Amino acid sequence: MTRSLQAVAYTRPSALESAPGGRRLGLETSRGATPCGVEDHPRFFAGFLTSPQVASAGLLAVADVAGARYYQRQLLASLDPVVTGNGDRLRFESFSGCGGVYARLDVLDTGLDGGEVGHGTTNVDVNNPLREALSRIGSDDPLHLRVGPDEMAVTTLDGPVVEKKVPLPDRWLRGFAEAQVIAAGFDLRAELPAAEAVRFLRSLPRSTARGASRSAGWVVPAGRGLRPTTRPVPGAVCLPGPERLIALQRVLRHATALRVYGPSLAGAAAAASAWEVVLPGMRLTLTLSPEASRGFSGEGGVLDALATDEAAEDAELISVLLAWEPRIDVGDLSAASGLPTERVRAALVRLGTSGRVGYDTAEAAYFHRELPYDAERVERHNPRLRAARTLVAEGAVVLDGALGTVTAQDGHAHRVRDDAGVLSCSCLWWAKYRGGRGPCKHALAVRMARRGAVAGQTEAQAKAEAQAKVEAKAEVLIDGGVR
Repeated sequence: MTRSLQAVAYTRPSALESAPGGRRLGLETSRGATPCGVEDHPRFFAGFLTSPQVASAGLLAVADVAGARYYQRQLLASLDPVVTGNGDRLRFESFSGCGGVYARLDVLDTGLDGGEVGHGTTNVDVNNPLREALSRIGSDDPLHLRVGPDEMAVTTLDGPVVEKKVPLPDRWLRGFAEAQVIAAGFDLRAELPAAEAVRFLRSLPRSTARGASRSAGWVVPAGRGLRPTTRPVPGAVCLPGPERLIALQRVLRHATALRVYGPSLAGAAAAASAWEVVLPGMRLTLTLSPEASRGFSGEGGVLDALATDEAAEDAELISVLLAWEPRIDVGDLSAASGLPTERVRAALVRLGTSGRVGYDTAEAAYFHRELPYDAERVERHNPRLRAARTLVAEGAVVLDGALGTVTAQDGHAHRVRDDAGVLSCSCLWWAKYRGGRGPCKHALAVRMARRGAVAGQTEAQAKAEAQAKVEAKAEVLIDGGVR
């Protein structure tokens, strides 16, 4: 697995301090993106939390996921959460070390008081002493929150810094991107009131003898609650590795509702799902991969978008129009860009693959953020995409109507069939996953080759039409006696 070391630097460790009139929670930021460009230590908020206990528990839950591995637990994970200021809210995001759980705490406008929220994205330091201090908050006494350096530190940023170097696997980056694209296909499947939400979540297993369970289970709405089912009946939601929801235990006593999101289930295949706890002034959401042993990085939901030159150009245009909006309106982007809504959505998918937009299931909308990592690595280190481009470059693809033949480097010829726009293949990847984890490299190569052929035909046709117009004009001039 390819990985590198990510250097994250802070002016000082984040801390919870006592002060006259209440306590002060200072969350230190690292280098990040803002509307004014990249800043070393951006400042996003200075004000009060309306529900300090709830916010502390939610932040700890996000930190739990950032430091956890729910599969192969003997390996370490220590990635600082990401914070985004969207003007009217703060979003804290993290991803588990195993790549199978995505967490986000949205502190909404009603959860903040007495300060303006800035715009931008960066890492935020959540260290062990801070975690211990947050876990001891037992009352809702006034709690001042500062995200970013204080006023004095702003003028002395040339001083010493606290630097961490953490492993940053490529599959972690790809998973962070894939989770957003997959969540965009979810719908609300169930909503439980507080009492039922607490009862259901407390009934889930906290762990298994060997870590996360391998088999997927399902739940189905029943009255005001959820009940388990052994198969994906209509209306069911997949719950793969239920012990991976343990981070929600942090906020249960503050929960006002539980919302469950998932795709329309087709067949018995496991599927991803999102579990959102509604809290006073905020929301905590965990998104689970289809299997505990299967991270988001291999789901392949972004490959078609990455393989499209048109989507790449559209994404470049749409990215200019993003303004750290908490809720991206596709219609507004379509009007501003002049692109059809279908192309805007495809561009947003592509931007999601590089971490430039996230997806909020509660509002069924994308939001703007810029992950503080090398976004190009998501595409550059995607093995299926690289392999497909190599096959096209080597001329290994032969198109024949609804069929395509791809001769791989090992000499084996694979037949790719187009069935109403869905490409299937004779390779072992397709036989194993049946399209459930995105297209194989051969289907991707055929799709790329077709787009290249269409683009070439369009360009040739445009040249031919232009030449015909020139010749027609010349004939008119000659007939008119002009030499």
